[in-house]
Amino acid sequence: MIIWIGLAGVLGALLRYSLGKVISGKLGTAFPWGTWLINVSGSLLLGLLYGSHQAGRLPDEMWVVWGTGFCGAYTTFSTFGYETLTLMGRERYGKALLYVASSVVLGVSGCLAGVSLTA
Repeated sequence: MIIWIGLAGVLGALLRYSLGKVISGKLGTAFPWGTWLINVSGSLLLGLLYGSHQAGRLPDEMWVVWGTGFCGAYTTFSTFGYETLTLMGRERYGKALLYVASSVVLGVSGCLAGVSLTA
């Protein structure tokens, strides 16, 4: 199973990197849109997976592979922290606060929405 988790992680990391580049290229880098959209969408996906698992529609093995492997690599807390500190270092305190608050609120809301959609 560890190999499957690793392979799902590779897919998640590659998708995160690729989408981050595309999103940043289209929306710019004044605000970390790439990481923001990836983390919110990853939270929604994790909620969908969790809800499906809790409802008995997703086997334990698939929950671990896709929840831990894919979502764990697709979303990124370290980049979120780095980008927050970068905004603060550039004295963009309002953007930093918006980034942190909206990431947390929408991330948790996305996860909750995913669980609700699978009920």
